[in-house]
Amino acid sequence: MLSAENLFTLMRRFPDVEAPNLFAVDAADRLILDEAADALSSAPAGTVSVIGDHYGALTLGAAVRFGATGIRSYQDPLTGERALANNASAVELTDCYRSCGLGEELLTGARVVLLQLPRSLDELDEIADAIARYADPGVVVFAGGRDKHITPTMNEVLARSFVNVRASRGRQKSRALIADTPRQIPTDARFPISEYLDELDLDVFAHGAVFAGTKLDIGTRYLLEFLPRAMPDARTAVDLGCGTGILAVALASWRPGLEVIATDQSAAAVSSAEATARAAGVGDRVRGLRDDAMASIPDASVDLIVCNPPFHVGAAVHTGAATKMFAAAGRVLRPGGEMWTVFNSHLEHKSALSRAVGPTELIARNPKFSVTRSVRTR
Repeated sequence: MLSAENLFTLMRRFPDVEAPNLFAVDAADRLILDEAADALSSAPAGTVSVIGDHYGALTLGAAVRFGATGIRSYQDPLTGERALANNASAVELTDCYRSCGLGEELLTGARVVLLQLPRSLDELDEIADAIARYADPGVVVFAGGRDKHITPTMNEVLARSFVNVRASRGRQKSRALIADTPRQIPTDARFPISEYLDELDLDVFAHGAVFAGTKLDIGTRYLLEFLPRAMPDARTAVDLGCGTGILAVALASWRPGLEVIATDQSAAAVSSAEATARAAGVGDRVRGLRDDAMASIPDASVDLIVCNPPFHVGAAVHTGAATKMFAAAGRVLRPGGEMWTVFNSHLEHKSALSRAVGPTELIARNPKFSVTRSVRTR
């Protein structure tokens, strides 16, 4: 019979980046399951929901340790959703759960919610609001994370949606926050939030999980200075790692004949980019696509790619995500197609882009960022 520890030993992060310093299961996963043990043992079928499960440890752990069935799971990153599916398939547990969006389908009737605490307070606020809005009035939330990522403000955010919030004892540099008794909340959901950016003459929309929220990231701001020079005759473009879609909307607004795909592995990012595009009047030419590094886009099918890649994987500083994006760009670009990239100047991305995409030139550099142009020649 499969035990939880045997399960955790077998679990992988794939298709997310895998490396010796990156793990599929952490101490917070174990602590959340332990704190929720009594609630999970007595939870009727179909009343357990899991949010933010990194690679499936909470979902599959609840099934293996406590016999939970009918689990509903929401993971914002597509790689997490696919890793859960891969790990479930490996141990023949695909029937124990289903993936849902963050909303009624995920939470209606939920009595136990297991949550890996996000680092973003806005993301936590949106999640807590959704639980209080849709879950059973008797729901209990077990939200855990690593001590270095938990702040007292998280208690305050949870308290906006729940009457009772308390912290567990710490263990292995992890802690859980336990919330119950949902508050009466406003009829209209607060997210996505929006903000008018005067410098772009643009209303930017953002769900809680999106990097930088409604603000203009300074790397994106720098890349925008040079994008008017990017492949003037391009007919198709991709904003790779689109976030709120600022680059995609800028390209579509500047070039009326351009069709743009705004793609990200984050469900929140894609939804935000689509809302930003609609508000800008270019929603008919900016298509949102939740995807893992353009995996569903055909080879040699795109003229132009713009990208402000991440320099971390989860909480760990790691260039693996950027490397994966560069390799995908080399596949997706047509011969002669261009990739315009902005990145922190201390990173060795110029040589990586040359290997993955093609000849790469430095277009501009300031004390913090570099902008490059890569051309696919093969």
